[in-house]
Amino acid sequence: MSERLIQPSVTGRAPDGSHVLHARVYYEDTDAGGVVYHANYLRFAERGRTEYLRDIGVSQSELADAEGVNFVVRRSVIDFRLPARLDDALEIRTRIAGIRGASFEVEQTIAKAGADGHLVKVDSTIACLDRKGRPVRVPKSVKSKLDEQEGAETR
Repeated sequence: MSERLIQPSVTGRAPDGSHVLHARVYYEDTDAGGVVYHANYLRFAERGRTEYLRDIGVSQSELADAEGVNFVVRRSVIDFRLPARLDDALEIRTRIAGIRGASFEVEQTIAKAGADGHLVKVDSTIACLDRKGRPVRVPKSVKSKLDEQEGAETR
């Protein structure tokens, strides 16, 4: 097992309890018209989920090393409402919507920083797999941290 440290968070919490990651749209994120290429919203969502987990004390690399458990996206549904554009400052909000035996549901919105409403909504199912790629229950250490956050978000 490696000795990896959980790095400090580059994120924060919103008043509603959701997790917020601030990001900027770079040239590499856009198409020739300066609009974010549709598949890149999945990258923003992945960063939001990763920082959310890191912020609550879940290191995916440590989990893989110590318990042989990896998180994979089983399903994502994306609702595109408005485009983000080159140089836009974004807020990626993440919250846990539910926890099941071997998976958990994540709701995310991507919005322009400081604006009302969102540009894109991403609903994902994150599954837990063992080293052989078989489904396994969400580890107790992770489930307890997710349960705490799920309760905090509804307060």
